[in-house]
Amino acid sequence: MKILDLYARMKKDLSFIEKELEKNVDSDHPELRKSSAHLLKAGGKRLRPIFVLLAGQFGQYDINRLKYIAVSLELIHMATLVHDDVIDDADTRRGQLTVKSKWDNRVAMYTGDYILGKALGVVTQLPNPQIHQIMSHAMVEVCIGEMEQIRFFYNTNQTVRNYLLRIKRKTALLIAVSCQLGAIAAGASKEVSDQLYRYGYSVGMAFQIRDDLLDIIGSEKELGKPPGSDIKQGNITLPVLYALQEDEVREELILDIDRVRKAKGQMDVAPILQKVKQTCGMHRAESLAARYIDRAIEAISSLPDIQAKKDLTKVAHFVGNRSY
Repeated sequence: MKILDLYARMKKDLSFIEKELEKNVDSDHPELRKSSAHLLKAGGKRLRPIFVLLAGQFGQYDINRLKYIAVSLELIHMATLVHDDVIDDADTRRGQLTVKSKWDNRVAMYTGDYILGKALGVVTQLPNPQIHQIMSHAMVEVCIGEMEQIRFFYNTNQTVRNYLLRIKRKTALLIAVSCQLGAIAAGASKEVSDQLYRYGYSVGMAFQIRDDLLDIIGSEKELGKPPGSDIKQGNITLPVLYALQEDEVREELILDIDRVRKAKGQMDVAPILQKVKQTCGMHRAESLAARYIDRAIEAISSLPDIQAKKDLTKVAHFVGNRSY
């Protein structure tokens, strides 16, 4: 799928959401206004708003209700990125300077906190306690996922299950909730919102696995940041975990990862990436991502055959095959 075709078809509503994002990150405080605007202008795929709007088409579609969900979830996502960049000591994201790089860690942390606060303010404009509960639970789980990632930094004994539970919390959940809440806000049935949640969960899992693959095989131009960032930061991703299961390279990889830890990430990891590429780890990770995409499509198979269902299927295929 040419994802740009979908963006073109949804251009009017996505432009509306973008304006709402701009309005909601504005601040009377000059530094917060600048740092928040910088983050927003760095762009992004806006996948979470897209999922909200597509899911909303399975009920009574009303952009003026759905905007509260779409804007709130995208703001939460943005806030987690600012905090991630501080933890990861990242200088660039999407080819732009991060907030922590352009300002400092203190400004970045408070910018993230500010945006989270704004996200909560936006969603409370929908007087539906169920929506608030689902969103607050998602925010708690995202934080747990991020803490688990830190806990397992450089840990070569972690299991694939550890990894999958972590990415469920830190990535898949917000995408699942985007689909679920878009349907709930549009008044769709519980059966429909549950199906869309399962779809979003599987797409989100595939999205993160694909992200981790791209960190190994992608270029800096494609990624908007240097490849190998994960392993430099101590984040042992699925392709590396699978590679560690191969006896021929396990001990060597463990030593490599320990050297990266001791160097605090300040070393060339290209040889390590090349080593991982030569194992079955890449293929096994790609296969698991593909299985998640199949599950996502199966989850919505019984939904009405409207354009939104076709679009969700195409988005799933895009996520599974994306190169950026």
